[in-house]
Amino acid sequence: MHARTDAAIETTPSWPDEIFSILQRFEVRQVAYVPDAGHSQLIRRVLSSASMRGIPLTTEEEGVALLAGAWAGGERGVVLMQSSGVGNCINMLSLVPLLKFPLFMLVTMRGEWGEFNPWQVPMGASTQGVLELSGVEVLRASNPQEVPEVVEAGAAQAYNALTPTAVLLSQRLIGAKVFK
Repeated sequence: MHARTDAAIETTPSWPDEIFSILQRFEVRQVAYVPDAGHSQLIRRVLSSASMRGIPLTTEEEGVALLAGAWAGGERGVVLMQSSGVGNCINMLSLVPLLKFPLFMLVTMRGEWGEFNPWQVPMGASTQGVLELSGVEVLRASNPQEVPEVVEAGAAQAYNALTPTAVLLSQRLIGAKVFK
């Protein structure tokens, strides 16, 4: 076993832990996710939690339906996805105004800030517009200091005001991925 160095501790972002705490305060019980490196620290927290259930998805639109079912069953949920998955959700987002359930999405962005993969750029550039055209309120966090405030505001809108809300977590916040 290797000991963690101070440098490793300093480079581990704290904002995923802050998001986890916010989800706990809002009594989120179901966390739907498509595996994503940008959400990996938060997903690990959820999977080790006794109060939340992490539910892996095969595709992002399943998360929208899962949250509708969670709400019908008396529980709150959140969907974690990457911006490329937003395009998969367009048809399913029509459920939200019909069923009036709290949709809360945390979206890690790709296709911006030093992106290496040209396939990520088109959806990354249109994610906010697609969500807004689908009736989803969009908030954005671009630096670690604003993540707690933005996620808290998004959760309040989604769960208290039943306003479908997505928080976009900037690629600048997460860091540009590199091809290896």
